[in-house]
Formats: sequence, C-alpha cells, structure tokens
Amino acid sequence: MNRPLGAGDRVLLTVIPPLARSVIRLLRATLKIREQGIEWVEPFWRNGRPVIYAIWHGRMLMIPAIYEGRRAPWIMTSWSRDGELIGRVVQAFGFRTVRGSTTRGGTAALREQARLLRRGEEVGVLPDGPKGPRHVVQPGVVLLAKLSQAPIIPMSFSASPRRLLSSWDEFLLPLPFAHGVVIFGEPISVTRESDRDAIEADRKLLEERLMSLMWQADRLVGA
Repeated sequence: MNRPLGAGDRVLLTVIPPLARSVIRLLRATLKIREQGIEWVEPFWRNGRPVIYAIWHGRMLMIPAIYEGRRAPWIMTSWSRDGELIGRVVQAFGFRTVRGSTTRGGTAALREQARLLRRGEEVGVLPDGPKGPRHVVQPGVVLLAKLSQAPIIPMSFSASPRRLLSSWDEFLLPLPFAHGVVIFGEPISVTRESDRDAIEADRKLLEERLMSLMWQADRLVGA
C-alpha cells in the first residue's frame, strides 16, 4: 500500500468487494454477449499457449465475469487501496494478481509476469492504466512481450445501452439487459532483438489496433 490502511479503508475492503462481485454477477446474468474475432485467440486456448491480453482500462468491467470458469489470467494491480479493491473483486472470478504499477513496483511486477508467461500462464494488461492518459499504450506491455516471447492479443468490449462515466478512462458500464460484444484482434509478436525504435513501432501498432477494436465493438452493438 502507498500508506497505512485506516479504519475506513479496512471497512471499504471488507464491504465493497463482495458487494461489487454480486452486482457484476447479477448484471452479467442479464446481458446477451457475443464474440467476434475468436479465430485469433482460439488456437491459443485450444493449445494452452501463453498470451498477453490487452484491453483499455475503461472497457474491463465485465471481462472477469464473462470469462469466469476458463483458464484464469494474471493481472497487475497497483499497491494503492483502489488496486487492492480491484484485486479482491477479480479474484472472486478466478483471476490472479501481481502487485505493482507504473509508479511503484513496476519493474519487479514486469519480471514476475514474464516468468509466469514463460511458465505457460496467461496475463492481462490494461495498457493505459492505472491513471492514464486514456487510450495511450504505455511501453511496458511491449517490453513484457519481448521478455516473455508471448504474443499480445488486443481486445475490446462494448455494450448498448450503456453509460460512459465521467472518469479519466470513460469507464463503460453496461445497463441491465444490454447487448454486448467482446472482440479480439490479430496477435502482435515482438522479437527478442527489438530495439527502441521497434518497440515504439509495436507500441503504436497496439494502440491503433485497440482503438480500431473499440470502434468496431461500438458499431457492432449500435452504440
């Protein structure tokens, strides 16, 4: 944690995660979800191969509930109170967490994620998190792909009707009984020999694909 937990923090960490899990599960039960681009990711699922999923921070809410029950990825959560809250919520859906952020513990967490990928695990990354700027890919995900030699699979989620919150990430909240879509894109492989220019090129490529997938997902649900 960035600071010692106070009594209020402990109450929040006790009350909020189970409440959030219940609300997300109830909401998920009302949604009609379809998948697009499944051909890009299905071979990895079928063969149990390691991959790095990348999705914008604002589109992540329903992903743990949608894929509850299949092979659970590891995700990075920050050392902050909010990171602890997120970690406790996603763990209820089978996801596992590595602690760290771009401002604290990031290097150690990156190495741990690379180790997990080399072991055959899956990892999920929010490349514009934890605090933005929105829809700007940070280079860490590309470095992770270089270290681990696991491909990056860009993905997005959309739903309609929905609310976009006035948060930095324009967090997407589906409304009950919405139609939703999860869309996957073509994997991006980063060579072990990639230099700074190549890493920047792959960073821009991932950013472009994530934006394109987000727009495609919005169009598919008529948002």
